[in-house]
Amino acid sequence: MTFPDENGFSVGDAARVRGVQGHTISQAYADGGIKAGAARAARLAYGVLSRRKAAEEGVARLARVLSALDLTALGVGSTLGVGVYVLAGDVAKNYAGPAVVLSFLLAAVASVFAGLCYAEFGARVPKAGSAYVYSYVCVGEFIAFIIGWNLILEYIIGAASVVKALSEYLDSLLDKSISSQLYSWMPMDSPHLAKYPDLFAFLVIMLFSVGLAFGVKESTKFNNFCTGVNLCVVLFVIISGSFKADTKNWRIPESEVPHDGKKNFGSGGFAPYGLAGVVKGAAVCFYGFIGFDCVATAGEEARRPQKSIPFAVVVSLLVVFLAYFGVSSVLTLMMPYYMQDEKAPFPFVYDQLGWTWAKYAVSVGAICALLSSLLGAVFPLPRIIYAMSSDGLLFRWLGAVSEKHQTPLVGTMVAGLLTGTLAMIFELEQLIHMMSIGTLLAYSMVASCVMLLRYQSSQSPHRAPEPIRPCVRGLLRQCVNLDRVTSPSPLSSTVATTLVTLYGVWSLVLMNSIHQRGEAVLLGDPAAVCEVSVGAALVVFTLFAISRQPVSEKKLAFSVPLVPWLPGVSVLLNVYLMLNLDHATWIRFAVWIAAGLLIYVTYGAWHSSERRRTLDTVQLAELHNDSQTALLGQTL
Repeated sequence: MTFPDENGFSVGDAARVRGVQGHTISQAYADGGIKAGAARAARLAYGVLSRRKAAEEGVARLARVLSALDLTALGVGSTLGVGVYVLAGDVAKNYAGPAVVLSFLLAAVASVFAGLCYAEFGARVPKAGSAYVYSYVCVGEFIAFIIGWNLILEYIIGAASVVKALSEYLDSLLDKSISSQLYSWMPMDSPHLAKYPDLFAFLVIMLFSVGLAFGVKESTKFNNFCTGVNLCVVLFVIISGSFKADTKNWRIPESEVPHDGKKNFGSGGFAPYGLAGVVKGAAVCFYGFIGFDCVATAGEEARRPQKSIPFAVVVSLLVVFLAYFGVSSVLTLMMPYYMQDEKAPFPFVYDQLGWTWAKYAVSVGAICALLSSLLGAVFPLPRIIYAMSSDGLLFRWLGAVSEKHQTPLVGTMVAGLLTGTLAMIFELEQLIHMMSIGTLLAYSMVASCVMLLRYQSSQSPHRAPEPIRPCVRGLLRQCVNLDRVTSPSPLSSTVATTLVTLYGVWSLVLMNSIHQRGEAVLLGDPAAVCEVSVGAALVVFTLFAISRQPVSEKKLAFSVPLVPWLPGVSVLLNVYLMLNLDHATWIRFAVWIAAGLLIYVTYGAWHSSERRRTLDTVQLAELHNDSQTALLGQTL
């Protein structure tokens, strides 16, 4: 077995490079023993994980024609969908009650912080692309693979959840005729799967995939039409619902809340499930804000990205939040939260009110919104698969482009099969949870990368790093920058990287303590208060130490304000929302991550285009040295 070295090629390849002493792990072991060999192996592994892609390659100079209004419409159209017509009823009934409005608010705040970090991440790379491309150029290959792998999960689960919501919505309109028929044919009595295989959802997603594979592109006019209808229906729901609003539904006494052995509907009032229910609801509501990242990826096509991107991100999220706030408010004011329908709340409410015509009007808007969201979820998926397979991190046959249709045919169909299968065998709630956890992790990594890059020293990604031989005293002094260094150095960059890594650990510890012992803290338990206080002190001190490091002088089109505090708060919120998802979601997510790591270790690390490029560079340098040596010998 061979091991990759720090430049991305294996020990066997590196052995051909003459004149380098102690270059291989075996040579280091022979020269210095186990300690030297282990140190060399660690350096080689770090070199593989941190190799970066050149930003200049494949730069596509697109026309800067998008205004702030265009970007805002793009963000609203991609984001406003399932959250309005499905999530509001589900979260109100099962998690937060009327306090679902607070759940949407908390999820919106977390999304704004993540959106600003995403905007700076994109501003560092002179080309349009996803967080995968940005992280590959700015941070390193391994982080890029993890982010890209989570983006694939986001797009696959996003498409699966939207088509599942579409299926369940149509099923509710047809008085459950689809589900009852499929359940009678093929029941699946499993606690971790759907009650029946949703063949309708599978067929719809495969139709979309076939259309993509054969070159059918998204129509901008159709998308804008669907978005316009969607916004009109949202306004109709808010206005019509306000005529039937009753504030008593926000003040239901506990004695009137039904209790049975199957379901506990809390204690009534505005927040029947307490603060924990509001936070759990926010973790689910975060799904409703996924999609705004398409605004940041259009940075190359924006006229003034330094102003229009953050404006569009914030305004689109504000519009989406106001829509969610208004819809969830009138929904819980028209009918008690425990009577809501999780699958199609508005047709059910209007049925109860006797407004059959309103039921079908809202259904038209819901179907348009779900179709628009489905287009927005399906179209990026082949692109990220194509990008990762072209870089060699995924199997290259997934990115094979059809000469006739100019599309990644195999990758699109494989992604469609996986998406359709997930939509067929899982419940909508399970899909939403899986998508939320993957996206929250990706956004946490983006926020962490923003902190890393803000304090990084300027250095070519293909140049060997300068050696660092710090003493303990020097490291401690640099942690708070007692020497008042103003320009980043290799030492300060290493300290910043270590501090950001520690901050991620402390954030997990603190948020887990609050999640597990929050009630004990409110009751004044000394042990719980001490545990949370220590975690909070570590988090604050680490952020303070990061803020003391010298800042990179690189000028950006857009920079996140209040670094590292704002990205730090974003990481805290994302981690806390992740911890509020159920254990089954974590298990499914762990299986997904384990599969990704297995692919990277066994395939991606060895077939990476950056590895081959570095190996070719070394071989060319060796040939050049050989020719110079031969020429010198002839001259002598």
